Amino acid sequence: MKQIIGAALIAVTAAICASGAQAQSPTLAQVKNRGILLCGSGTGLAGFGIPDQQGNWAGMDVDVCRAVASAIFNDPNKVKFIPLSAKDRFTSLQSGEVDLLSRTTTWTISRDTALGLNFAGVNYYDGQGFMVRKKLGVDSVLKLAGASICTQQGTTTELNLADYFRSNKIKYEVVAFASNQETVKAYEAGRCDAFTTDASGLYAERLTLSNPDDHMVLPEIISKEPLGPVVRHGDDVWLDIVKWSLFAMVNAEELGVTKANADEMLKSENPEIKRLVGTEGKFGEPMGLTNDWALRIIKHVGNYGESFERNVGSGSLLKIARGQNALWTKGGLQYAPPIR
Repeated sequence: MKQIIGAALIAVTAAICASGAQAQSPTLAQVKNRGILLCGSGTGLAGFGIPDQQGNWAGMDVDVCRAVASAIFNDPNKVKFIPLSAKDRFTSLQSGEVDLLSRTTTWTISRDTALGLNFAGVNYYDGQGFMVRKKLGVDSVLKLAGASICTQQGTTTELNLADYFRSNKIKYEVVAFASNQETVKAYEAGRCDAFTTDASGLYAERLTLSNPDDHMVLPEIISKEPLGPVVRHGDDVWLDIVKWSLFAMVNAEELGVTKANADEMLKSENPEIKRLVGTEGKFGEPMGLTNDWALRIIKHVGNYGESFERNVGSGSLLKIARGQNALWTKGGLQYAPPIR
């Protein structure tokens, strides 16, 4: 009798494992049927998501979407970028207008638990800062008492601003706008003394001002802003696809796999590299992907370090240091679980 029960349990367990391995993603099915990934992007931020004059999008957030498209279609261009304001981004994802949201969005508990959304990782560790005109003669946020400060509505920026000034007992005047473009325009027009947003955004927007050298970013960082891609609750396989597309880029940098040497790495005898490029194991199948899904990403988009340098690092106009976004092996926070 015990043997019969034991055999039954083994059969049930095997069936569960098999069903898990063959799990289907309704979002992936829609994307494949449509033939294109719908990516919710920002309305234009250099280094993260912005189109050129020909309508070609580029940026770190854009690369996340191109990585997912590469994993699915082996084509980084099978993406339609849909510009979304901070106010509209979550409802557009919830309603199914987009398959994926990738536009400098901060991971917080309320967004992760109360909005029916899942964050798929962190592609940029950021923090909120402040920009002022040099002629204001201010070298610290703590010297902005009584100042008017421009910020964008519907963001963690607005909430952090209130928390910081309240905790430091500093009076200020908030001047809030619906879009980032309106906020920057108002700051440059002199409607406020300072402009606050994520530090990465400050460096990007400073370059768009008519006289960038007249402005400076203050040294204080007043918040944690882990930015990353977001998907809807209820489709765990789709979450896995987005999450592991990002993780593949981070792991590729750590293992030294690049756009230039990806094909050569197919001959590698390193077990970690073999699993990454798909010559060993079947890690794509549970996600409904081919087993060379990560190799596709690396060949078309590059590893995380290549994306960083190209978009916001030394190879870009922003020239932001890696800092917290360096790999964990180099003193940073970027760390991806292993493919095994």
